[in-house]
Amino acid sequence: MTNKILIVLNYLFLTILAIICIYPIFLMFVSSFKTTPEIFFKPFNLPEKWNFQNYIKVWNEANFKVYFLNSFLVTFSSLIILLFCSSLAAYAFAKFNFKFNNFVFMIFLAGIMIPIRLGIVPLFILMRDLNLMDSRVSLIFTYSASGMPMSVFLLTGFFKTIPSELSDAARIDGCNEFQTFYKIMLPLVRPSLATVALVNFVPWWNDFFFPLLFIRSDRLKTIQLGMTIFFGQYMTDWASLFAGMVIASIPMIILYLLMSKQFISGITAGAVKG
Repeated sequence: MTNKILIVLNYLFLTILAIICIYPIFLMFVSSFKTTPEIFFKPFNLPEKWNFQNYIKVWNEANFKVYFLNSFLVTFSSLIILLFCSSLAAYAFAKFNFKFNNFVFMIFLAGIMIPIRLGIVPLFILMRDLNLMDSRVSLIFTYSASGMPMSVFLLTGFFKTIPSELSDAARIDGCNEFQTFYKIMLPLVRPSLATVALVNFVPWWNDFFFPLLFIRSDRLKTIQLGMTIFFGQYMTDWASLFAGMVIASIPMIILYLLMSKQFISGITAGAVKG
């Protein structure tokens, strides 16, 4: 009887927690179909009329498709570079014993403890001197570098759990080192790659700080920077802003649904290893 009560309480707690997490998203979605006065006067009610004009206005009139494309190009380019470089570095740290191995690995770990925003002045000067200001490349390089320490740390732990006998067998079969890496090792760490991708995708997609620092042209703005057009000096277009937020959240939802199985496997495996 006591166990049944505990199970019911656990489910009740998880249900309440789920409602707390989901309700703000639901409120954002519902508000995107309202007018701005309706949002203020009836914030918790369903829309009197489900109006899709906010989405049409945001997508066509507010240049939102350009912002969306810029965010997509910057975020996914950064992810590709990060996953490629961090997986190679993690494989080397995990499977090779070379001089200064631990020292170099500690340098990567030091990057976790130092917030990248502490280096905005030298970073700004570097991008200016490289003529990368007001370009997507400045954001791609910044994001890739900022995600490298944590990604190498996570992937190194996963690579170390893979038996060395697998790589030895691949070499006996005629694989060179790179073939052993991408044909044998990389498929075995897919859960950790999904974890790294999701952990980095969300803050990059939602980032406002670095686009504000590096981007000046309207045609290169990302979603978060572009949504500032809805904030006026005397009035904010909240209806369009909520519609823009819903559109901006779609890629994150899709990516999680596609990678959720791998992501949960990676988190679970990491917990067991810990």
